[in-house]
This record gives sequence, structure tokens and C-alpha cells, in this order.
Amino acid sequence: MEKLYLLDAYALIYRAYYAMINSPRMNSKGENTSAVFGFVNTLEDLLRHRQPDYLAVAFDPAGPTFRHEAYPEYKAQREATPEDIRNAVPLIKDIIRAYRIPILEAPGYEADDVIGTVAQQAAASGLDVYMLTPDKDYAQLVAPNITMCRPGRGGAPMETLNEAAVCEKYQLTQPTQVIDLLALMGDASDNIPGCPGVGQKTAQKLLGQFGSVEQLISRTGELKGALRKKVEENTEKIKFSKFLVTIRTDVPIEVNLEELRRSEPDTEELRKLFERLEFHTFLKRLSPEQVTTSKKQPEMASLFDVFPSDDQEEEKQSNLTTLKDLTHKYHLIQDLEDAKNLCDLLLTKQTVCIDTETTSTEAVSAELVGMSFCADTREAWYVSVPRETSEILKYVEVFRPLYESDKIVKVGQNLKYDLNVLARYGAELRPPMFDTMLAHYVVQPELRHNMDYLAEIYLRYATIHIDRLIGPKGKGQKNMADVPPEEVCDYAAEDADVTLRLMLPLTEEMEKFQVTSVFTDLEMPLMPVLARMERYGVRLDTEALAETGRHFQQRMQVLETEIYELAGHSFTISSPRQVGTVLFEELKLNERARKTKSGQYATGEEVLEALRGKHPIVGKILAHRALKKLTGTYIDALPKLINPATGRIHTSFNQAVTATGRLSSSNPNLQNIPVRGDDGREIRKAFVPEPGCIFFSADYSQIELRIMAHLSGDEHMIQDFREGRDIHAATAARIYGKPIGEVTRDERRKAKTANFGIIYGISAFGLAERMEVSRTEAKELIDNYFRTYPKVKEYMEKSMEVARSRGYIETAFGRRRYLPDINSRNAVVRGYAERNAINAPIQGTAADIIKVAMIRIDNRFLREGIRSKMILQVHDELNFSVVPEELETVRSIVIEEMESAWQMSVPLRADCGEGANWLEAH
Repeated sequence: MEKLYLLDAYALIYRAYYAMINSPRMNSKGENTSAVFGFVNTLEDLLRHRQPDYLAVAFDPAGPTFRHEAYPEYKAQREATPEDIRNAVPLIKDIIRAYRIPILEAPGYEADDVIGTVAQQAAASGLDVYMLTPDKDYAQLVAPNITMCRPGRGGAPMETLNEAAVCEKYQLTQPTQVIDLLALMGDASDNIPGCPGVGQKTAQKLLGQFGSVEQLISRTGELKGALRKKVEENTEKIKFSKFLVTIRTDVPIEVNLEELRRSEPDTEELRKLFERLEFHTFLKRLSPEQVTTSKKQPEMASLFDVFPSDDQEEEKQSNLTTLKDLTHKYHLIQDLEDAKNLCDLLLTKQTVCIDTETTSTEAVSAELVGMSFCADTREAWYVSVPRETSEILKYVEVFRPLYESDKIVKVGQNLKYDLNVLARYGAELRPPMFDTMLAHYVVQPELRHNMDYLAEIYLRYATIHIDRLIGPKGKGQKNMADVPPEEVCDYAAEDADVTLRLMLPLTEEMEKFQVTSVFTDLEMPLMPVLARMERYGVRLDTEALAETGRHFQQRMQVLETEIYELAGHSFTISSPRQVGTVLFEELKLNERARKTKSGQYATGEEVLEALRGKHPIVGKILAHRALKKLTGTYIDALPKLINPATGRIHTSFNQAVTATGRLSSSNPNLQNIPVRGDDGREIRKAFVPEPGCIFFSADYSQIELRIMAHLSGDEHMIQDFREGRDIHAATAARIYGKPIGEVTRDERRKAKTANFGIIYGISAFGLAERMEVSRTEAKELIDNYFRTYPKVKEYMEKSMEVARSRGYIETAFGRRRYLPDINSRNAVVRGYAERNAINAPIQGTAADIIKVAMIRIDNRFLREGIRSKMILQVHDELNFSVVPEELETVRSIVIEEMESAWQMSVPLRADCGEGANWLEAH
């Protein structure tokens, strides 16, 4: 049978938008494109993998429906539609039309009514109908030849519900009983009353006994006690709720099924829309052989891995300038004498763009293949170097005067990489420098910063993609060293040319947005500091790590035995499905246990933590999981990251990733090395200094609270910090109205939770969950907190007010964080932005302070000839491998520079320690 897919537009749009609410997708115009991207992604997935013969998308109409007319309170409590969704809908409709997919709407009826009507008509005509929606209400429509499909979350597969699956999922005898189930339960999201006090379990039990709402109401005499009273007192509510939840299948809409038959998309219109939205992945799929929607078209193995031919790439970039459109002079140099002449010419310039071509994206192990230079737009040089190291050194030596000149500005994209590559060959890239990636990062921190993207948005230029030279990622990808220099020349020279052209617009934007000082005083001076840390790396005691691993394995075996005894049989502890079966079906720890979209019980950490006190097996499963995660993430993974040439781990410090200004790291991600719990801290024991050296660690004490005290100007908080009090005990003493010496551990714990929670805009509900107290007690604590520190409350309100008027907030150093949703009429979306308005200036200022400290410490080490090395930065902490005789000097320099990095109304304090490894030092 041929297949018809009916899509519930708004349900899919909302799902896409909120799935990315914490990390929205933004284009260069500052538009939130999450909803559009998510919807198109779902549509593309459907077209590629489900191959529908017929297709249509249903939208809710403008204005009220028959349900609103019958019940004005219907959905009345819902928040206003987020502005980003309202802006997205017209674009989504344009995209749907470009795909040549029919749009279905009927005045006075919701999309589910339209889909219900068309589904029944199509099924009667002999089609297999699939309703694509996350809305559970559609389950009532499932019937022979009508199936419901619910998109999976987080990469989970799509959930397909036929008649049997609906009955099993909701414990009913037929799908139409879903109407009765919803009528009894009600639906808070739609403001449908149902029968107060009747939840899903009770409703299922009643339907199992009576079969329908009508039978239940006519036979209430068979019920007992309170339940009978509930049903009898709410008969009219139940009947009315059934009317509201019933999806209509008689909507007066004329649909010719042949008009829903799938047809070829308008690729030119799609290309325009995707370019306007900057959907580059979808643009790549618009090659002629990829856009055919015929069912006979063979499935591509992976469209993400297919790179278009030259002609297709040119067509894709039809609205952008390419190298073919420009008069340019790109020169290939393969002779040492010509390289010397080029360097002499470049030394007469004030600004030169540099780039390197290498064999790897890992700078520590990359071998140099060539160097490119540009000093005037449209003219650039690519210097190809021989493969022998001794010959490479000769070419690098030629350009050493340029690299090390303190007069010439060296421009580059991600200069830290080039700096580390050149350092392997003995050349030091010295200031002044200008990194286009970092310049764009301080201008638009939440966007992408790669050169291809910057060329498109600032120059309207489409660069040559590296895949054209070495092929797409995968086993078949070539090494740059294997590509003839003649083929590399245009690509490498263009990189230098384009990067130099980006310098001017980025400089203008930094000045326009007043973030030049963030770039010149923080990010650029920090870049070479991070480069040195990456090159040096950190040693790992693999034997200590292996011993910890053996200890973990022994404990996991003991836990497995204990878990099996408590369960009464063995099962796969790492399987969420099997854990759910044991906990909720066999041990019956929670009769209302929630199931995930895939139909299995939710057994995440939060779920199990809530059950910890109900059975000893829960705590043991959590302990087993924690040990298994530590083993996989660190014990097994870290030794594989040791560079065989250096014997160290070389993490990459990512300077242009987080919107707050904080550094992140990768391969490995050191920011996630556990600091809490004995097991987690054991991992730190494996990080050691150089042989004969000492591991020294220094971290800021309560830096974010100190910044809060300074920014808010609250006299009480400032006084507590100035007098060196334990801030959490002092807070507790003020809140509970008692001397600090009489504060209990529990009171201090609660005050500490409040202190850090307030910074992140925590609600009474959130605080209650964290402290495991009632919401009333949590609210009282928050109220007392603000009475104790009134200026903190004023600071929070002022931060939100500033963000609303400007659309962004700033750190004390001028770093910006844009908050486009701060004025949203949707409370959920607005609340997220408001919390960022409060926290981002604090967290961002803390990030800026430690960057200042790192720059100053590094300068002191170089100036004073210190042999000890700064090796790690993790949040508010700096770590060093220290030569023993330099310990006191290093301690003095580090503490002095950390504590004087920024002058506040309260003192900055850095705590320090030393030992044989990271754990001992920290």
C-alpha cells in the first residue's frame, strides 16, 4: 500500500524550538533559527528514510476554534507564543511550499481535527496513513491503516504506535478509549478539567471496569466511597472534557488525495531560503542527484558525507562571489631562494596574513606541508616545503624574521594552531597579532567563527572547501601532504587572502560594539599563553590510573553480586530497560513511574535519586553506574590520549566556544574531571608533575560570590568578605538571626545552597529540590536572604532591566552576552534569558579575571626566567609543574597576580597547595 504522511506543524515546531532552548541556533543576523532548523531536519529525515508517496502538513488556523467558542478557558493559561516561533512560522510555510508539499488548514478547527479527517478519508481510499506528531492525543485516531509516529528525542528512534501498541502503552482495549482516558484525567496544558482527583492509573482502572465514560456515569452505583463522590460530583465536567478532547473527523475540508502526492521540490527556492537562513548542511544536499524525491531514487549512504562536484558547488553558492569571479594573483613557491625573496618583500609591509598547511588538525603532532602569506588583497603566496624535517627547518628559518618581528602585525585565523605548529620547528610567532576567529568571538560570542562562515557573512564570498582537496571525513580522506602543491596553492593562498580581508570589517565591528579592549587586553594576550600550555602538556601516572581502575572493577563486581541478590536474579545493570523492569514491575518502587518516548521506564540519575530511600538496590545501582562512567570516561580513555612523542596529554584549550567567556577544553575535556566524591577525586591522583617536580595548585576562593558582593554593593556581604568570615556561615547567621558561632552544619549547608542558587536565579521550587525541603521553607529562605542582602535583589532587578533595554549584558571588562529573548512574552523563554542576565556578568567577569591572572603569571615567568610551567586551567583553578627550588617564588608570583588581577570592594583570595599529584595539591 502507498503511504500518506500527515505532519502536525505546530507540535513539531514547538518541539524543535524547545529542544534547543538552552543552546539556540543563531544565524549571522542574530535570528534564532532553532524552530526552522529542527522542523526542516525532521522533514528531511522523513523524506530520506520513510519515503512517503503522499505528504501534507497541517497548521492551526488564525483565530479561535469551535473549542474556544464552547469553552473560552480552553488553552487560556498557555504562555504567549515565543517571538522566535512567530517569526519562524512564515519561513517554515515558505520552505514547505518550496518542497511543494500541500499545507492544510480549516478555519475554526485545529490541525489535529484536519489530520483526523484526512486520515480517515485516506485510509478508506486504501492508503496507509502515518500521523507525525509528538502530541499524545492523536493516539485516539489510530486504527487499521492509521498509525501514529512520535519523533524520538536526543537521537532516539521514532516511536511508531499501531492499534496494539496504543492499547499496550495506555493499558486499554481499543485506541478510541484514549478519548475517555483523557476525559477523566483532564489535561492541564490545554486547561481541560477532567475529573478532579483522577489520574492516569485510576482512569485506566475505571475504563477497564466500565469501558467508557458513558458507562461509568450510568453505573456510578458500582463505585465506592470517595471515588464515587468524585465522579458523581463532576459528571458534567467529564462529559464536557470528552467533547473537548475528541478529535473531529468530519471537518468540512475538500482534499483531493492526488494533490497530496509527493512531487519534485523547487530547488532554486529552497536554495534561496537555506542561504538566507544559513543552513549550510541542507544546502550541501541540494546537488541535482541528491534532491530527487522519487521513491525510485536509491538511498544515499550518508548525505552528510557527500561533497558536491565543482559545478554543483558553484551552483550552490550562486549568490556568493568565488575565486573564479575575482582577478587575483596567487603564486606557488617551491624554491628556497624564491622564499627568501618573498620574505624580504613581506618584511617591508606593516601587516601580513600568515597560515600553515599541515598533515593533522592536532598541532602537537602536525607536520608542516606549506606556508601561505598575503600582504595585499588579491595577491598571495603559497610556499610548499619538502617532506624532510631538515629541509622544512630551512624554509621556516627563512621566514623567522617575519614571524618574530615586533613591528609587523601578523594576521591569522585561529593563530594558536599556527603558533604551535611553527614552535615545533623552532620559530616563535610574536606580537603584534590579530586573530580573526577571536575578533569575531568577542563581537558575536554565540555564533560560529570558522573562516568559511566569516567569509560568507562579511565578504559574501564562498571559499574553496578543504574537502575538494582531501575528500570528506572518513577512512578515504587524503592527507594534505599527498596533494600536489599545484592543487594546494589556490586553497592555501585564498585562506591567507580572505583572512586578511576579514581584518577590516571585524576591526570596525569591535569598535562599533565597544569590545576592542576585550580583544586586545584579554583574548589576544591569552592566546600564546594557552599555546605554551598546550605544547607542554601534563603527565599522567598510568600505573596509578590502572590501579584505581582495578579497584573500581573489584567494587563493581561486589556491587553486581549485591544487586543480583536484592533483585532475586541477574540482569544487565547497564540496560535502562532491564533496570526499569526490575525497579518498577518486579519491586514496584513507584506505581506512577514515568516512561520515556521509546516506551521504556525513565531510570535517569534524578529518577533513581528520588527512589534511593525506598530500597537498598537503588543506591547500589547508582554506585555501580558512577564507577562504570568513571572507568569508561577516564580510566580507559585517558591513557589513549598520551602523545607517544612527548609522553604527555596535550589538551586543547578552546578560547572561542563558550558564550560566557570561560575557557573550555577538549581531548580530554579537563573541565569535567570530577571534584566531588572520593571516587571522582581519585582520577586527579593520576595527574602528576614532571619527574623531580612538585604539583602546585591555586584556585580562587568563592570568586563569583565576591563578584556579586562587588557588583551589588551590598554592605553586609562586603563586610563579611572584608572581615574574612566564612561567607556561608555568615549568611546563615544573618538569615537565622543568631551568632555565627551558633550556626549549625545544616543551616550553613542551606545558606551555601542559597548563596550559589541566587547567583543562578534559582526559584523556590528549584531551591526546595536541592535542599530537600518544602517549597514553603525554600521560599521563606529566599525571602529572608533578600531581606538580609537587599542590594543583591536590587542588582538582580537592575541587571534584568539593563538587559531588557539594551538586549545584552556586559562583564566588568566589557565582554557582551546577547539575550534576544529577554523581552519575550513567553515566560519560560523569558525566564531563561533573565537568569542569564543575572548570572552572565558574574560568571563572565570571573572568567575574565582568571584570564588576566594567567597572562600576568605567564609574563612574570618569562621575564624572571622561571623554569616551572603552568600546565592546566580548570574553571577558577590554575595548576603548575614546579621545580622544587622555585616553589616559594612560584607561590608568591601566582598568589600575587591572582589576587591583584582586578580591584574590587572586597578582596580576591586565592587558596593554594602542593603535592605529588593534582589530588594532593588541590
